[in-house]
Amino acid sequence: STTEGPILSHLFIQELQNLKNTFETKYGESPLFYACAPGRVNLIGEHIDYCGYSVLPMAIEQSIIAAVSVNSSGTIQLANTNPQYKDFTVSCLEDIAIDRDNPKWHYYFLCGVKGIQEKFGIAHLSGMLCVVDGTIPPSSGLSSSSALVCCAGLVTTEANQKSLSKVALAEICAKCERYIGTEGGGMDQSISFLAERGTAKLIEFQPLRATDVKLPDGAVFVISNCCVEMNKAASSHFNIRVVECRIATKMLAQARGLDSSRLLKLAEVQTALKASLEEMLALVDEVLHPEPYSREEICKVLGITSEQFSTELLSANTQHVTHFKLHQRAKHVYGEAARVLQFKTVCDSEPAESIRLLGDLMNQSHASCRDLYECSCTELDQLVDICLKSGAVGSRLTGAGWGGCAVSMVPSERVESFLQAVREAYYLPDPRRATMEKKSLFVSKPGGGAAVFLEE
Repeated sequence: STTEGPILSHLFIQELQNLKNTFETKYGESPLFYACAPGRVNLIGEHIDYCGYSVLPMAIEQSIIAAVSVNSSGTIQLANTNPQYKDFTVSCLEDIAIDRDNPKWHYYFLCGVKGIQEKFGIAHLSGMLCVVDGTIPPSSGLSSSSALVCCAGLVTTEANQKSLSKVALAEICAKCERYIGTEGGGMDQSISFLAERGTAKLIEFQPLRATDVKLPDGAVFVISNCCVEMNKAASSHFNIRVVECRIATKMLAQARGLDSSRLLKLAEVQTALKASLEEMLALVDEVLHPEPYSREEICKVLGITSEQFSTELLSANTQHVTHFKLHQRAKHVYGEAARVLQFKTVCDSEPAESIRLLGDLMNQSHASCRDLYECSCTELDQLVDICLKSGAVGSRLTGAGWGGCAVSMVPSERVESFLQAVREAYYLPDPRRATMEKKSLFVSKPGGGAAVFLEE
C-alpha cells in the first residue's frame, strides 16, 4: 500500500525488494515503511532560484530510497547499501550536530531529520533503523544530496507520526540543507516533492508553487555525465556565486536610491523598481562595470565597513575572496530568468518550430553559464559540443556545474544515433569514462515526486 499510488515500475519494485533483503540481513527485522525522493534535471534556469527567480526542472526516475523501522531505543542508526558510505549512529536525546567542514553522506540525512525536529519542536525523536539506497549518481548535478535530505525529512515525518503538505516539506528541506553550508534556493527540494510523472514543472518561489509544463512531443531529453564530480558543500564556488549576486543586488539598489540594507536577492530589486527583465539587463550595463570589484570599492559604494562586509555579505566559506564579478553574474541571472519564461511560453503555445526554439534557449543558457557565470568546466563544454554535433538541437550543463551533467534535447527519431555518437566520441576513448558509461548516458522522462510506501 502507498500514500500516493504512483505507478511502480518493475525495476523500482525490484529495488525495494533488494533493499528489504539488505535491511533484514543487517538488522534482523523487517522495515515498517519505505520513503523515496527523486533526483532532478533542470531543463533551464540555472543558478537563479537563490536569486528569487522561477526555474523549470523535472524529476528523473533515479531516486534515493530508505527502508525504515521505528523503535524506542533513543538512537537513529544509518547504513548505506554503498560500502563507500560508512554506517553512522546518532542519539535522538541530544542536539543533532552537523559538521559543515566535513560534508559526509550521513550529515545530509541528518539535515532532514533536524529540519523536521525543529519544525515540530520534537524533544525526543523516535528511534529508527534505516538503510539508504540510491540510483542517482553522486556529485553529478542531478541533486542526489538534496534528494537525500528530502528522503530523510519524509522518513522523520512518518516515523514520528506527523503530517505535512508537500509544499511545507519542500520548504523545510530547502531551509535545513543550509545546515551543511549550501546556500541553495529551493529548486531541488521543491521538484523532489512536487514533481508529477509525465510533466516538467515551472517552480516559482515566495510563495512556493509548481505549474505543469507540457514538454513537446517529438523530442526527448538525454542526460550525459561528464564524469567530473562536484560536491557543492565541499567547495566554495557555489557560495561565491550566491555572495556575488547578493552584492550585485545591493549595488543596483544603491544606484537607484532603494534601501539596499533590506534587499538580498536580484529579483527583489526588479520588484522594487517595477521594471522588466530587459530593463534590469540595461541597468546592469549602466551601473556595474565588467572589471572585478575589490572589497574596498564595494564597501565605499555601499558605505559599510570591512567588518560589516565580512559578517553581513560573506558566508563562512567565502571569507577568503578578494574580488567579485558583479556585472557578469547579474547579467546571467536576469538573462536566464527571461529564458525560463520564454521556454514556458513556447511549451504552452506549441508553435510548429517549438523544438528548435527550445533548443536555442538551452544553447543560450549554456553560453551564459560558461561565459558570464563561469560555472562550467572544460569537460562539460567538450561534452555539450559533442552532443550538439551528434544531433541534439539544444544542450547545456544542468545543476550547479563545475562538473556533473549536461542535458540535451534530441528529436525522437535521432535518439539511437545520438546515443551511439556520444558514446563513441566522449565515453569510449577514455578508459575511466568507458567503465562509467552505462550509468552516465541515458534518456530521461519526467518522473513522479517523493512518496512513502508502507510494508504490506
